[in-house]
Amino acid sequence: MRYSALTQRIAGDGAAAWQIHYRALELIEQGADVLLLSIGDPDFDTPKPIVQAAIDSLLAGDTHYPAQVRGSCSLRNSIARRHARRSGQAVDADHVVVLPGAQCAVYSVVQCLLDPGDEVIVAEPMYVTYEGVFGACGAKVVPVAVSSENGFRVDPADVAALITPRTRAMLLNSPNNPSGASLSLPIWQALAQLCIEHDLWLISDEVYSDLLYEGEHISPASLPGMAERTATLNSLSKSHAMSGWRVGWVIGPKPLTEHLIHLSLCMLFGLPDFVQKAAEVALNADLPELAQMRDEYRLRRDLVCARLADCPGLNAVKPDGGMFVMVDIRQTGLGAQAFAERLLEGYGVSVLAGEAFGPSAAGHIRLGLVVDQKRLAEACRRIVRCAADLLEQRPG
Repeated sequence: MRYSALTQRIAGDGAAAWQIHYRALELIEQGADVLLLSIGDPDFDTPKPIVQAAIDSLLAGDTHYPAQVRGSCSLRNSIARRHARRSGQAVDADHVVVLPGAQCAVYSVVQCLLDPGDEVIVAEPMYVTYEGVFGACGAKVVPVAVSSENGFRVDPADVAALITPRTRAMLLNSPNNPSGASLSLPIWQALAQLCIEHDLWLISDEVYSDLLYEGEHISPASLPGMAERTATLNSLSKSHAMSGWRVGWVIGPKPLTEHLIHLSLCMLFGLPDFVQKAAEVALNADLPELAQMRDEYRLRRDLVCARLADCPGLNAVKPDGGMFVMVDIRQTGLGAQAFAERLLEGYGVSVLAGEAFGPSAAGHIRLGLVVDQKRLAEACRRIVRCAADLLEQRPG
């Protein structure tokens, strides 16, 4: 039987990258001792007041279609107030559309902004699903190369060199997944000027903005001339340990939000009310767990970087934020995919190969800070042993 061309465009290296994660899950089911560091799923429980809000809403009978496809007015007001307080950008509820997670938000925005053949500039390393998202609408991804030696930070001059008459948008993720690199105000200002000069959309993925440990988070829509051309994406998945709740949103100009509502009508018909009630508590309640989780991620980052420092064959690239550490393994003589497979099968640690995130991350593995410090230290010990064994086996 025949399938559409879409099925080919949404496959590819990004989708294949998860095979090592699925293999790790198989080994765990078989009873193997595997440390699962290949997925960015927080190991913390969702704070109890959030959970209780959902339970109370369910018991109150909030199990019907939501009243508004775009999200309840109270939740959108909460999102708008939070964004305005943190970024300085003046927005209200009409600038917000609530969607099932940032992944859905990226997909929806791209469908509303890009046509087949349009070019979108994306800084590497890029999240593995971006490839499929842009493939779904037929747009062409134009990657911006970066280097681990420069902390994986994008250079605006490199972006400018890639702009053509077909360029329609940029997508930037700060702090970045997988590298954890964040962009400074001068870099954002230079990129914003390029967007204005060339009449480009900016898709700003800010999912890790609450997990920034070095520097200050800049929301580029707050810069002069950018509000009308920026779609800001965020979620509660990482900051509030709510990955399974699927709560994300888009903040953008009102014409874009109207298009997003139409698309949501075709696909989703909104989030359940009990999830939205929980999200309101997440955004408005005083939850000390949030700072505790952020502090713990910072400690885990520092632990990994310290444990891998000066280890032969390894170089951990210290991230500004996020919940991952990129580790350069090129000196071991293996490619990242081969190293990751060897690490899983022989040493019981599951990580993702850097190639899945683009050529700039080749020779690196992505290690998730998603287990406690004791198990993370054990994972580092196994990674060091894997690298040492490889170096011993090299000729000469």
